[in-house]
Amino acid sequence: MDITSPQNLRVKHLVKLRDDRKQRSKDGAMLVEGYDEIALAVAGGHRPLMLLSAPELVSRQIDVPSPEALTVSRAVFEKISYRENPDGWLGVFPIPRVSLDDLALSDLPLVIVAESIEKPGNLGAMLRTADAARVEAFLLCDPRVDAWNPNVVRASRGALFSVPVVECDNASALKWLKGRGMRLIAATPSADVTYTDADLRGPIAIAVGTEDEGLTDFWMSSADVWVKIPMTGRVNSLNVSVSAAVIVYEAVRQRGALQE
Repeated sequence: MDITSPQNLRVKHLVKLRDDRKQRSKDGAMLVEGYDEIALAVAGGHRPLMLLSAPELVSRQIDVPSPEALTVSRAVFEKISYRENPDGWLGVFPIPRVSLDDLALSDLPLVIVAESIEKPGNLGAMLRTADAARVEAFLLCDPRVDAWNPNVVRASRGALFSVPVVECDNASALKWLKGRGMRLIAATPSADVTYTDADLRGPIAIAVGTEDEGLTDFWMSSADVWVKIPMTGRVNSLNVSVSAAVIVYEAVRQRGALQE
């Protein structure tokens, strides 16, 4: 066994990589924990810099080439792990940097614009929706959350690697969208148009905003149409990830089916 002490310097560095956004940025690397999440990352063309396994926890084997493969004790793995029930697999992957210029769209693209999202769980849930609905790009504009936070990986179940995620500023995102002839749909409770009444069949980008404040004036004033989700309860807004899912799947419904 390669590492048995939780006090090992490499273990301490991995813990810092897990917890510290600055360390992830400095290393250009992130942690991906779990057999399924690692497999999805590899299927998306990403290759680990390092693979760690704890034989006491592993029930399935991963056949993935890695420059470095280490076995660690259960105590070491549990110190690094960020999951409640670890399955004994953890990888260190390069952060998948994607730019707007890297994106290739179909003739009928569906894109999500998420402005200033704060919570890793919400971002992860939106990425799962994006993967399920075949969203072609996810523009994370002026983010408050670190997209490469392990909690985003966990909440997305690895969809972070199956959907192109671009971190960018609002102005660059809007210029890119308009340059490709895409209509912008802004989700807001103050809209007059119900989301089911809006035409979501063409090339569109669905914009959602912060959990507490919604979209800023920048996106509201730039939108082609505002849409709302009718609510009759006492709380005046749905969770941002739920709102995004509802509108995205209305677009999918209007288009007839998930694109093959």
